[in-house]
Amino acid sequence: MTLGCARNDVDSEELAGRLAAEGWDVAADDAGDADVVVVNTCTFVEQAKKDSIDAVLAASGGDAKVVAVGCMAERYGAELADALPEASAVLGFDHYGDLPSRLDDVLAGRPLASHTPSDRRTLLPISPVKRPEAVREGSIPGHEWLPRGTQRSGADASEHAPRQRLDDAPVAPLKLASGCDRRCSFCAIPSFRGAFVSRDPRDVVAEGAWLADHGAAEVMLVSENSTSYGKDIDARGAAGGALERLLGELAAVPGLRRVRVSYLQPAEVRPPLLRAIAETPRVASYFDLSFQHASAPVLRRMRRFGSRETFLALCREIRALDPEAGIRSNVIVGFPGETEDDLAELEAFLSEAELDAVGVFGYSDEDGTEALDLPGKVDPTEIAARVERVTRLAEHVAEDRATRRVGTTVEVLAERWEPDEESWIGRAAHQGPDVDGECRLVGDEDLLDALAPGDVVTGRVVDAEGLDLVVEALALTEERSDETAAGVPAGAGAR
Repeated sequence: MTLGCARNDVDSEELAGRLAAEGWDVAADDAGDADVVVVNTCTFVEQAKKDSIDAVLAASGGDAKVVAVGCMAERYGAELADALPEASAVLGFDHYGDLPSRLDDVLAGRPLASHTPSDRRTLLPISPVKRPEAVREGSIPGHEWLPRGTQRSGADASEHAPRQRLDDAPVAPLKLASGCDRRCSFCAIPSFRGAFVSRDPRDVVAEGAWLADHGAAEVMLVSENSTSYGKDIDARGAAGGALERLLGELAAVPGLRRVRVSYLQPAEVRPPLLRAIAETPRVASYFDLSFQHASAPVLRRMRRFGSRETFLALCREIRALDPEAGIRSNVIVGFPGETEDDLAELEAFLSEAELDAVGVFGYSDEDGTEALDLPGKVDPTEIAARVERVTRLAEHVAEDRATRRVGTTVEVLAERWEPDEESWIGRAAHQGPDVDGECRLVGDEDLLDALAPGDVVTGRVVDAEGLDLVVEALALTEERSDETAAGVPAGAGAR
């Protein structure tokens, strides 16, 4: 059971691969006859923690043993184990490499000591360029997934990828890096995910090819901070163009129809990267920018950089490259010291930037963060009111942006047939998985009958329903190869 972000989805599939390699049968949906239920937890915000605990409690209602892994398990360790006796074990990242043996221990009733959490940023050298060597030497627990390059056989590392897909969706996350070097005052993630380490680009491309061979038509590159990619690989740092080159190599992988990159830091985005995302064929013109706020004083207290003016300039630069580009972001309201003037600055930015989607979060204290001790705390009731107020504005802006796409041409990656709606559902390039709306395909019945998951359809937007679009299907953008179509039922079979 996986909670939280797409990075956790990748971790779960890597754990599933390790388990399958040791003879375990892994299921992602039906735990009715399971010996063990592994819950991959999230600790991003208070609601995520509650959801993770609820998932462990729900899983403990049957005969299966329950094991908690993931971010919450790593962050709280023995403290969580003491508070959650329903879990037979609470295992951190250092257990991932030998999880099959640990589950053997759980089934045999052998007690497992939960770890004592520590700041994982201290496990790697301060200098980014020295980190890959430390990881390759195997001295950094919890990074077992990174050194696939040392196992490479010939030019292809995909044989060694410890991953098993847990669904057959035509979209799959692909991990770009691990950890983060930023010190945002509200965020605890670097302390338990560790310092930033890029994956070897050859391994990213090899895994992208493996995913294409296993049903993925779109890969979404995920990390804690994608704009830092390459700063530990090339002495020139991220400005050396490592991510731009990687996007081009992934876009050329046979079977992949679309490559999407997520979580870009506005302060680190460079013009060459903007051009690569906006102009490289098969790379989605999609900019997932972590603005968090638009008031310069609030951003400084968050230990971030930027302002309403600089963020608007970035949005203008993107739309000069591609007027139909998708731009989405998350913002935090109610941060300590946030005034009405600060909130008005954020609202003005959202109104002017015309983003395609915005996630609005209310600030909550996080253990171990600088913001925990900042003065000027906003009353929780007021935070909730501000969240509602900014959410209404963000939804209005995003819906208006969707409405103005009516009449434009989009390329929709077909994902699933919805029997209740008798329609194919998919996403255009400006729509990220799960959060940014969808497209409902209508029109040519012969074309729709011939579709299979992963096909890309050129269509014309004929209506908007909130963030969702109604798209008249006009033509297949490209024919499926025999390899891509093999084993995928089309038309009535796919329905």
